[in-house]
Amino acid sequence: MLVANYRPQKPRDPLIWIVISTVLASVLMVYPLAYDASAWRPCIMLLVMLFWVLCQPTWCGVWFAFSLGIFTDLLLDAPLGQNALIYVVITFAARYFIRERRVLTFLNLWIIAILAILAYVIFVWVTQVMAGINYPVMRRWPPLISSVFAWPVLYYCLKKWRA
Repeated sequence: MLVANYRPQKPRDPLIWIVISTVLASVLMVYPLAYDASAWRPCIMLLVMLFWVLCQPTWCGVWFAFSLGIFTDLLLDAPLGQNALIYVVITFAARYFIRERRVLTFLNLWIIAILAILAYVIFVWVTQVMAGINYPVMRRWPPLISSVFAWPVLYYCLKKWRA
């Protein structure tokens, strides 16, 4: 039996949630923390960018990653283009390697996120070494660990808006 007033559901427009999550991530990136706690601050903007690029590919792509990278550079007072370059490279690599996959499970996305975070930390370390900026080695790895454990929280907060 067909219902006369049946209308197919329109896909939800995630634009407002993309903007809200980006603003919230930027606040979390620059929120003042104690020196010891700030070493464990996750790379939240990278995680937000990665979520939207992987889960909303029609809305967010390489240009989205580039703009968030420039925005991150300005927020963190990093050399202009450093985060933009690595965000674009990570986006391209992630989209290239998942192009054959039809279903991205949570575990697949988490593994992709772990590899992306690792690539990000290594890239930032290499560019800082080339620029002559030397931080203690032990300050480089806590963001990797905290970001790996922050991914499930971010995923479950935003999974409603997955395409």
